[in-house]
Amino acid sequence: MIPYCGAPPVPGSLLERWNGDPILIAALVGIAAFHLARAPAAERRLAAAGWIVAAFAFLSPLCALSVSLFSARVLQHMILALIAAPLIAAGLPGGRGRTIWASALAFSAALWFWHMPAPYDATFRSDLTYWAMHATLFGGAIWLWRDLIHHSPERTFHVLAAGTAASVAMALLGAVLALCNRPLFLWHLPYTADWGFTPLADQQLGGVIMWVPGGVLFLLAAMRSMSALWHRPARPATR
Repeated sequence: MIPYCGAPPVPGSLLERWNGDPILIAALVGIAAFHLARAPAAERRLAAAGWIVAAFAFLSPLCALSVSLFSARVLQHMILALIAAPLIAAGLPGGRGRTIWASALAFSAALWFWHMPAPYDATFRSDLTYWAMHATLFGGAIWLWRDLIHHSPERTFHVLAAGTAASVAMALLGAVLALCNRPLFLWHLPYTADWGFTPLADQQLGGVIMWVPGGVLFLLAAMRSMSALWHRPARPATR
């Protein structure tokens, strides 16, 4: 079966491999329009930018490149989880952080599950499995970022702790992939040489892409939470 993003590309043809799936395009436009119509005016531009970034991750030649290279698939996931998701979450109604531990667990579990060899390779053999991966990873990331961005000051400690746990889970998975001494993902073995990589080097690059950026963005979210707590108006003293 040909994967959803098509046959593995060769270097000379990559720029021609845009994903023109009309169902996906219609779904992205419809969901984005529904969201933007209800987003607060102050955050509407951020949410629109998030949907544009998500469309790039799904429709650009990065989709085709992810069939050949593990590092490209990880880059696609990180663009969705660490750039598109927080921008989209900024335009969602606040959840006040009450579900932060559930969202952190859901995102971390999806991240680890879909980067294990058997589930990962299965996404290339079934379109349903491919979209289950993106629905749980991208959806979990949006849910987590909503709780990280929109929360009451009273939930700051829980938000910081859960955000740190999710960041550590991502960094640990990236470190495992980067430091592993053998390739784990059988699907990519025949294709990496066309792009100048060994399968192990491709996997290690993907691990580094996952390892480093996640910690930086979660740190920024933590600093934002602490700043909001620091500048919270003091409660009047009670007698």
